[in-house]
Amino acid sequence: MEKIILVHVTGNDRPGLTAELSEVLAGFNVDILDIGQVVIHNFLTLGILVRLPHDSQPVLKDLLFKAHELGVTMKLHPLAESDYASWVGEADKQRHIITLLARSISAEQIAAITAVVSESGLNIDTIHRLSGRVPLAGRPAQNSRACVEFTVRGTPPDIAALRAKFLDISAELVADIAFQEDNIFRRNRRLVAFDMDSTLIQAEVIDELAKEAGVGEQVAAITEAAMRGELDFKQSLRKRLSLLEGLDESVLCRVAERLPLTEGAERLISTLKNVGYKIAILSGGFTYFGNILKERLGIDHVHANELEIVDGKLTGRALGEIVDAQKKAELLQAIADQEGISLQQVIAVGDGANDLPMLNLAGLGIAFHAKPKVKKGARQAISNLGLDSILYLIGVRDRDVR
Repeated sequence: MEKIILVHVTGNDRPGLTAELSEVLAGFNVDILDIGQVVIHNFLTLGILVRLPHDSQPVLKDLLFKAHELGVTMKLHPLAESDYASWVGEADKQRHIITLLARSISAEQIAAITAVVSESGLNIDTIHRLSGRVPLAGRPAQNSRACVEFTVRGTPPDIAALRAKFLDISAELVADIAFQEDNIFRRNRRLVAFDMDSTLIQAEVIDELAKEAGVGEQVAAITEAAMRGELDFKQSLRKRLSLLEGLDESVLCRVAERLPLTEGAERLISTLKNVGYKIAILSGGFTYFGNILKERLGIDHVHANELEIVDGKLTGRALGEIVDAQKKAELLQAIADQEGISLQQVIAVGDGANDLPMLNLAGLGIAFHAKPKVKKGARQAISNLGLDSILYLIGVRDRDVR
């Protein structure tokens, strides 16, 4: 009768250790049913699930002797066939990825997340650090990044409730927690679409123009209400633009020169471009500024509102159809169709209420440094790190970028 044994090895890691152990098994023509290995600070944990013939003593004896030679600890765990069959039967269980993002990782954050996982009837399969190794000298830098990824198995009874718990933890422990289904689309995104103002850049352009026109406070108040979803976007934009009537065209260049990119924007976009992503701006802002970013960052698609200018002066009106919430969603669908990709392969990023339809249409929609209403309405949210932390949500490690 065949035997199923889990071989569990721990000890100091060194090159060739796994090779020497597997060579022993190869000498007896052993079948490997599963294998997994992790090394933390040069300490190895290795598991090999093997199927042995009835006369298993020779292979186990040689295996234990080899472990002694290598100076590692080996434990052998026999498994009943019924237990193994049950484990195989769980292979089709739904899997999800939980991503913890913060400036630094604390035990309190890990404890809070794993408690929710347990309460939801999920089981953790793997835990990996995606961010770089942390030096001991000094405190984490202001723009530091830390990320741990959990793979969990099972189907939560209430995904909305689980996301709400993670959102509460995020606010309390200064961290961001993403919960995604682990499927082929997560590893095969192809397009990312950004809102521009307060997402790709750290400003609201129309507010900056209003300052130049001497109506900054009036316009900023309308902008804030619109982003909270308290005003119809088209109506609010027309009202704000009307206050800019007569502004000299030369002001646009002056404002563009002082617009700061959001933390991590260049690193994110250059990384994604290098691996073949298409990049889009879908903005309720203005094409003048979107086209400047297009040239600077290599963006493929820009859709925004066009300011009407007559005799070198802003007329206080926009040309053509205003890009509002619904239009953003329509444009996202059109670009995906044009590029020949599924919406499940699309990432959308925005901060305002007018971004929600776009965020919820995309396979991965992210509310970025957004208002509470937008965070709750989107499936994912980032509030503590820069735009390049999005790389972690698609499984990219820091070492992959370097």
